Amino acid sequence: MKKRLLSLLLIFILLLFSFAGCSGTTNIDQQSTSIQTQQVNAVQTQQTNTQETNQAAQQQSNKSTNTSVSGKLTASFIGMGQGDSIFIQTPSGKTMLIDAGVPEMGSRVVDFIKSRGINKIDILVGTHPHADHIGGIPAVIENFQIGKFYMPKVTTTTKTFEDVLRAAKAKGLSINIAKAGVAFDLGSDVTAKMIAPNNTSYDDLNNYSAVIKLTYGNTSFLFTGDASAQSEEEMLSKGYDLKADVLKVGHHGSSSATTWVFLKAVSPKYAVISVGKNNDYGHPHKETMEKLKSLGVTVYRTDECGTVVAVSDGRTISFNVKPGDYTAGSSGNSSTSSTSSSKTFQSLPYICRQQR
Repeated sequence: MKKRLLSLLLIFILLLFSFAGCSGTTNIDQQSTSIQTQQVNAVQTQQTNTQETNQAAQQQSNKSTNTSVSGKLTASFIGMGQGDSIFIQTPSGKTMLIDAGVPEMGSRVVDFIKSRGINKIDILVGTHPHADHIGGIPAVIENFQIGKFYMPKVTTTTKTFEDVLRAAKAKGLSINIAKAGVAFDLGSDVTAKMIAPNNTSYDDLNNYSAVIKLTYGNTSFLFTGDASAQSEEEMLSKGYDLKADVLKVGHHGSSSATTWVFLKAVSPKYAVISVGKNNDYGHPHKETMEKLKSLGVTVYRTDECGTVVAVSDGRTISFNVKPGDYTAGSSGNSSTSSTSSSKTFQSLPYICRQQR
């Protein structure tokens, strides 16, 4: 009997230890599983964070890549003597014409643009109502489809100005106000914006000039019309980014424009002067040429080379002619600037032959 009880007691003790052992194994297994789960979760979290970081880096890389551009932008400073006309073509096919010279040069501007297979001008700008800037605009309006037309809010009683108004009216073309803050659509890779005029009343008509800053890739242009010292001072006081690779020198190189402080703010590599040979004003003036020379700015002149074409690939800018010199202008004896300019345009000196 005692043996039987002892046997039952031993069996009970063995069973008790057996259950305890199983319970311990289960806890270890659970702890092991929990640790493994935490490790997996940590790895997954790390992978997710890495993926998110990589995606952010890729997005930033894409943004940097998107700043690169393809194609070429051209700015043609049409040779026409004592006057301005600049035709711009962007890689997307958009076009802009800034001014069109004196009335007698309207046909030259039209022929120049047509020779490039263009039938529409997306943006037409008359910088200010002086004959040597808007005189050829009626011919342009008559010969091309015009997207938008801009002129500053100022009127004159000259026949030239009235001819422009009549041409616009006949075409059903409204005139938008040219003023600081106006932006232009010239394609996704090009930014173009007016930074002058900044006021509504000036004593000097030249200061109403529409000034346009254009950027393509890492290159930039500043087209200043005849904007003079007062307008330049206003642009500086507004804190505009005036830095540009190419400066269209204001008012044909007159000493009334291109002040020291303005020129240093623009800090151009190149300057283009649209001016007539032996013009009646002595443009470009000695003071302006000395400033450009002292800063080492490479100068291109329409009185020396006719039409000057600047080509930008978004990184560098090249020109179709060799650089000019820093010689100041001298007054000529011609009764009209267009007569003198016509001769200059047809016979170009060796210095201006197209670069190879």
